[in-house]
Amino acid sequence: MTPVPQLAAARAVVDTDVLIVGGGIAGCGIARELAAAGVEVLLVDQSDLNTRASGSNAGSLHCQLPIEPFVEKGDAWAHAYAPVLRLMRDSVEMWRQLEAELAIDFEVDITGGLIVASTDSEMRTIERKASIERQAGLPIDLLSAGDLRRLAPRLSERLVGGAICSAEGKVNPLRAAPALAARAVAAGARIERDCPVTAIRREADGFAVRAGGREIRARRVVNAAGTDVARIAAMVGVALDVTGHPIQVSVTEPVERLLPFLVYHGGARLTMKQTRRGAVLIGGGWPSRREPSGQLTVDYRSMAENFRIALDVLPVLAGVHVVRSWPALVNGTEDWMPILGEVGAVPGFFVCSFPWMGLTGGPISARIVADAVLGRQSDHAAEDFRPAA
Repeated sequence: MTPVPQLAAARAVVDTDVLIVGGGIAGCGIARELAAAGVEVLLVDQSDLNTRASGSNAGSLHCQLPIEPFVEKGDAWAHAYAPVLRLMRDSVEMWRQLEAELAIDFEVDITGGLIVASTDSEMRTIERKASIERQAGLPIDLLSAGDLRRLAPRLSERLVGGAICSAEGKVNPLRAAPALAARAVAAGARIERDCPVTAIRREADGFAVRAGGREIRARRVVNAAGTDVARIAAMVGVALDVTGHPIQVSVTEPVERLLPFLVYHGGARLTMKQTRRGAVLIGGGWPSRREPSGQLTVDYRSMAENFRIALDVLPVLAGVHVVRSWPALVNGTEDWMPILGEVGAVPGFFVCSFPWMGLTGGPISARIVADAVLGRQSDHAAEDFRPAA
């Protein structure tokens, strides 16, 4: 893991041009982009870099329509969400570019994403979904049961078909944010850990921010606080319907090569992928449990159902040992739409939130928000995702 330089003791009052709140993939990416452009940047995180959603997810790089909201909300929602599919496709390509540019192995493997069906009804849903995805420009191929056998012979023989998107894959979520932060610091950015933001006051020339027990004066503020993005926005009177959702992920012992693809299920919550070292990551958004204290713990009933579906899809996992399971908190919205850009009612206050798909969208959301801060024309449909407030 790339080490990030530590700062000297914080001063009582700190001045900066841009304050970034949140040290995940997006926040560290924005810091790197702005510092490289010569902007004075200070990034603060309430704990440490990459310790929340950015570092605790399963590492999937998505481009397809997520199956659960598609089934629940229907085609109208899917067509409205289509611009996000293009963002995710472009962001996956940016992951590859970042890996080459920084000369750091993020373990980006774009081997394709395979969604499978256990019933004819699920297959019809996948076919309908694929039609919309193709209209959005995604490379989607429908697969028969025989196609599945040829592509992934270890999958269950009971599967009736599926579809594959060649633009999807995986990345190691533990490597990216520290590497981006290190490059930001090398370009002149400052980073302070264990520095929770507790208040923001608007002033004539920017913002006075209470963080880590002292005041930070910033001309502009970027809110990339992940699951805390709504709480930070509320400090300047902006309401964002973004909430934290507890999930969990499990990982097995290393086994022989079983899965060349990222795998989803067309009728149940499931994602599976195999790391370069052979471990199988099993997730899909199954909920973890929040204790009365607020601490997250693994929910074993939820885990058992997740494993049951995984075994239905990949029966050879029977007898493979699960070596670790962990809870995580991800940010989500009802409509699943990203919120990226300057808040019109609060000039100088920017939001960077890519709900549910934050790892996939990290590079492109950082670019869009950095462009907005710098006043640059975005290469992407940034106006579609600006905060409504």
